[in-house]
Amino acid sequence: MKFTSHSTEEEATINMTPLIDVVFLLLIFFMVSTTFDTTSELKIRLPEASQNKVVEKPHTLSILIDAKGRFFLNSRELTSQKSDALMAALERVLQGADRPVVIQSDAESPVQSLVTAMDVVGRLGLTQVSIATTRPIE
Repeated sequence: MKFTSHSTEEEATINMTPLIDVVFLLLIFFMVSTTFDTTSELKIRLPEASQNKVVEKPHTLSILIDAKGRFFLNSRELTSQKSDALMAALERVLQGADRPVVIQSDAESPVQSLVTAMDVVGRLGLTQVSIATTRPIE
């Protein structure tokens, strides 16, 4: 008697189509959900400290902000701490000319006063703006 098995061997395969579909969907999900970092940059020319004394030119405008947030334009106190008063005073002094402006702020002064001064200078279109620094006492 012959005993033979009549079972036919089927080849075991893995269907790759669903796997590729899932990977493709994950790729699309991550591409769509990724946030791209958008940052804004300000072009600021930072002051440099040096050993030599810098002599301030007479045609340079000086905006001083004291510890209480009061504005002084060329050593004269302004009547108001608002940006409109500072803008009017700067327009009177400038008379349409683009002159260098130096902003000096007290270490104890409110940051808002410095931001207001920089905003007014920017709205007037002045391009030569610097912030004065002092060397630490050794």
